[in-house]
Amino acid sequence: MKLTFLGTSAGSPTAERNVSSIMLDLRQERGLLWLFDCGEATQMQMQKAKFSLAKLEMIFLTHLHGDHLFGLPGVLTTRSLMQNQSPLTLVGPKGIKQFIQTVIDISYSWLTYPLNIIELEQDGLVFEDNKFRVEAKLLAHRVPCFGYRIIEKDLPASLDIDKLKNDEISCYYRDLKAGLTVTLDDGRIIHGEDYQASVRKGKKIAILGDTIPCQASIDLAKDVDLLVHEATQEQALEEKALERGHSTTVHAATIAKQAHARRLIITHISPRYTLNDKTKLVNEARNIFAPTEIATDFATFEV
Repeated sequence: MKLTFLGTSAGSPTAERNVSSIMLDLRQERGLLWLFDCGEATQMQMQKAKFSLAKLEMIFLTHLHGDHLFGLPGVLTTRSLMQNQSPLTLVGPKGIKQFIQTVIDISYSWLTYPLNIIELEQDGLVFEDNKFRVEAKLLAHRVPCFGYRIIEKDLPASLDIDKLKNDEISCYYRDLKAGLTVTLDDGRIIHGEDYQASVRKGKKIAILGDTIPCQASIDLAKDVDLLVHEATQEQALEEKALERGHSTTVHAATIAKQAHARRLIITHISPRYTLNDKTKLVNEARNIFAPTEIATDFATFEV
């Protein structure tokens, strides 16, 4: 899994940062892409990062403020201009269905593919298949805002092919992978569990929307491999951040520490800061939680 930040500015774009949008690249795991938030010009950022709209499977919105939402109509309608369209699922707070329908109607636009809209009003499971599950929790912002916990399920044990070859075993791979016991043509009895590598633990990511520090943030981030948390202001502007429903660098780092996250990436940076302020901002967080990084547009992080 990879995370690419398509926009990292809070409120409005700057010359250096676009507004909020994050791509979870699952092309290796499932051949598809998941988008988290969709600020204005997201489809342009996708083009620059070489992400195809045709590969987009799901869009998760944290909340309905414009800097997280205004790129959505363009993404949805441009996708209709492409051939061989697959279904798309849109997850977001209640009201997103009305927003999309209104934009489509008054702009005389259309969609050529099935769009499944899931409106959230409370905590819960929003997606699950045999590889992933996604949970949502309501955060503490000025409007209903959700954070998401993405859980990759543990991968089944693989066969130790080198050991099989060394023991001159060239058949019954399917049964051995399933852990069964087989009898070879030469009479040897082989136990599948003796040739299985260890189970690979799935990864866990938390992508949080705008919020002041709250218990839901800690719950979503508990023991994750990677936490994405907003850090709109530096700690000196804590009062201003809290008044507007946002967190500081120190707030984000404290949540990561309390949740025992392995890594923290801070984003949603106020337009008051330029890229020259990166070191100052990230160091504030690192004083609390050392494995912290600050996102810039088009930065990609391996999970």
